[in-house]
Amino acid sequence: DMKSLAGKVSECRRCSLSKSRTNTVFGAGDPRSGVVFVGEAPGREEDLSGLPFVGRAGKLLDKILDAIDFSREEVYIANILKCRPPDNRDPREDEVAACEPFLQKQLELMQPEVICALGRVAAQTLLRTRSSLSRMRGKIHYYNGVKLIATYHPAALLRNPHFKRPAWEDMKLLRAIYDGSGD
Repeated sequence: DMKSLAGKVSECRRCSLSKSRTNTVFGAGDPRSGVVFVGEAPGREEDLSGLPFVGRAGKLLDKILDAIDFSREEVYIANILKCRPPDNRDPREDEVAACEPFLQKQLELMQPEVICALGRVAAQTLLRTRSSLSRMRGKIHYYNGVKLIATYHPAALLRNPHFKRPAWEDMKLLRAIYDGSGD
């Protein structure tokens, strides 16, 4: 179950990130919601709190969720990595290989209706591709039989406001899939 899996994550020493973490960041929200958002890795605020998406990007994600009639408590939010990479660098292949089985097990236990990959790293990892985010956006993909959409990470929206319109289109697609009117 999720509780025992979270316990395993908190004791994990599979990669070097375990040496520098303050907390593991397992995930948060309603595991029965049907909607899972997946980012790449915790940042500084997340490492300190043990919760995903609590910094500036998390506050923007909350606003995005609200705009599509969800609250943070109604969805589930997780990351590919459960520990923070130094200086918020991209996850290394060995770190993903060590940590991704935890996310796979989370998703298996939750059986979501739709997954939203937040950002290039999350999308490329889940879809096993090197395609650019711009090529992955705007269409439905599948992760182990579950519908998946890829969109910009909220941090990218903070840096590049012109990404907000396409991200909004992605969120409308996510909501349509969840409501049963998306492909």
